[in-house]
Amino acid sequence: MNTATDFSLTAFREPHTLKQHIFDTLHFYYPACIDKKNGGYIHEYYDDGTVNNTHSKHLVSTARFIYIFSVGALLDGPDWCKEAAQHGIRFLQNNHYDRKHGGYFFEVADDGEVKDDSKQAYGHAFALLASSIAYQAGISEAKETIEQVYDVMEKHFWEDAHGFYRDEWDASWSAASFYRGQNANMHMCEAMLSAFEATRDKKYLDRAYTLAKGVTQQLAERSGGMVWEHYDTDWQPDWDYNKNNTKDEFRPYGFIPGHQFEWSKLLLWLDRHRSENWMTERAKYLFDKGWNRGWDAKYGGLYFALSPQEEVIDRDKNYWVMAEAISAASLLGVKTGDSGYWKAYDALFSYCQKHFIDHTYGGWYQLLNQQNERYSSKKSPAPKADYHPVAACYQTLIALNSL
Repeated sequence: MNTATDFSLTAFREPHTLKQHIFDTLHFYYPACIDKKNGGYIHEYYDDGTVNNTHSKHLVSTARFIYIFSVGALLDGPDWCKEAAQHGIRFLQNNHYDRKHGGYFFEVADDGEVKDDSKQAYGHAFALLASSIAYQAGISEAKETIEQVYDVMEKHFWEDAHGFYRDEWDASWSAASFYRGQNANMHMCEAMLSAFEATRDKKYLDRAYTLAKGVTQQLAERSGGMVWEHYDTDWQPDWDYNKNNTKDEFRPYGFIPGHQFEWSKLLLWLDRHRSENWMTERAKYLFDKGWNRGWDAKYGGLYFALSPQEEVIDRDKNYWVMAEAISAASLLGVKTGDSGYWKAYDALFSYCQKHFIDHTYGGWYQLLNQQNERYSSKKSPAPKADYHPVAACYQTLIALNSL
């Protein structure tokens, strides 16, 4: 079985190669991911595509599957791309949505039981992203979710005094967590940009701008230039939250190079719609810092986490960090004309071709150690769904004006 295409290094600057890689990735998941019995998707897979059915549906996974199949539809893929995305939108609206209190449950079981009833800004960001790109792909019923998520976020999560979203509530909106983090705000910025492109409603662009400027200027200044992960209720850096726990899926400790790249990408995405000089300058700064502190000169790839003193504290290589760096490098290469960013792009894809991309079964491996050895035969645990590589290729295609 061979569902992936082996490409030369320079080919990844070619639009047809990027599109082919997206479809190779979709083929790893489809049709096995379609849960015909319970609705939604089956979320977890081993290296060879064998299902590891955990009998639960994670909000972020559901949204990411909707995203990747919507991208396939936008790229004029087979009819099943749009059908698979519609399948996910139905599950998002019917199963994740809390009809009693509003908002979206973080995790539900196959049988309909709610496994995690918390309302999390991170999950809502992906619900907004998924519905926005699905609407762009011609799934009209997704528009309802765009408006629904925005309203929930305004009512329960937005802290107008600070200009950021709080992170978490209980199911009934009666108790809120003290935690504040940049991660949910980063993905909400991404979702707002996508919602603006889907609807052309300026309120989404305005909010993306507020978040991007607030995090990459205001918060970054408080932590010395790069974006720290965790904050107290006054949005001052919390240097001790989750201390030394770099493996928390949504709240890792440290300066995360991957998130510097992700903000770099978002600033240049925002720049396409509302260009101000500081955006490119901050995008360059964050990329360069992430690269200079994070690149492993011996084994290749990018480290996962840095200490408050910017020393490496987690040398593992995570698939999404590579993907976000690829995306940011391509957008910077197009925006600035600096060939150095394209050299970084080539170096990253060369490394990923060798170590992360599965040329036999398709998809990307999740996590490697510093020496680029896999920890597990589980290629795709929830909430992976290869959203990051698909998004990186898609954003590069947009930057190249090659959709």
